[in-house]
Amino acid sequence: MGSRGVANMILSRASRMKAKLQSSLEASLLEIEDVSHQHAGHAAMKGNTAGETHFNVKIVSPKFDGLNLVKRHRLVYDALAEELQSGLHALSIVAKTPQEEGAAAKK
Repeated sequence: MGSRGVANMILSRASRMKAKLQSSLEASLLEIEDVSHQHAGHAAMKGNTAGETHFNVKIVSPKFDGLNLVKRHRLVYDALAEELQSGLHALSIVAKTPQEEGAAAKK
């Protein structure tokens, strides 16, 4: 196993996700919440012992400027492609530009 494989086993999925999203999308705000425990009894999770399968992600990035919601989510999914192939089952994504986040904070 290469050093990358060892590093992936040591870091939590949330930590890996945070590093990947931060580096690819230059997030000014990034919140990742593991909600896997809420889905432990669901049929799709029976027999899955991996944990860390369901996450809420809130990300603010200037790279979302001018993009619709689908394209923003695609950027997030693309950044997390390796995680999605290795056990990440579901994401709930809130993706905003810094301007949108600033306007929401003023309300």
